[in-house]
Amino acid sequence: MSKKMIGLLLIAVMIGLTIVGVVKNNIEKNESLETLSVGTDVKFLATEEGLAPGEVAPDFELTTLSGETVKLSDYKGKKVILNFWATWCPPCIAEMPLMQNYYEKAQEENVEILAVNLTTEDRGIHKVEEFVKSNNLTFPIPMDIKGDIGSIYQAVTIPTSYMIDTQGRVQKKHIGPMDEKVMIEYIANMD
Repeated sequence: MSKKMIGLLLIAVMIGLTIVGVVKNNIEKNESLETLSVGTDVKFLATEEGLAPGEVAPDFELTTLSGETVKLSDYKGKKVILNFWATWCPPCIAEMPLMQNYYEKAQEENVEILAVNLTTEDRGIHKVEEFVKSNNLTFPIPMDIKGDIGSIYQAVTIPTSYMIDTQGRVQKKHIGPMDEKVMIEYIANMD
């Protein structure tokens, strides 16, 4: 056998041993994770901002259609339905009157609805104003003019809604339209 062939064989054996070592190490790590037991009734600990259940919802400041400045953190102490929508979206069109009905009934239950209009995706502020007026919407309509907040909240499919508890923590994410029954259930199951 030539020196070249012996060298190639040695390199192949060394590569093979390295691969076996890495695979064995990964298997051992996975086995130790499998033996780790976690209860099903785990409480969420305080975390940084995020969108997962139990995380503090990312704060934002937007101007509403009526010209008021709103910050999500201003609503701490209330249960919040944070909704992302646009006027051209048929499920959003169907959902908004139901949200208004729920909002009128829920005023005494410490509930707020923030219906963030994805203005960069919509057909202009005049269309939003027209829609709000024709549907007699009275809850705040923050305008996401730059599209930053919809992006942070991953509102790719609309409507998308987040249920945020009195501590400002995300409890649930709902993609698609909600009816009043669903809103009532979500809010009833939050602190």
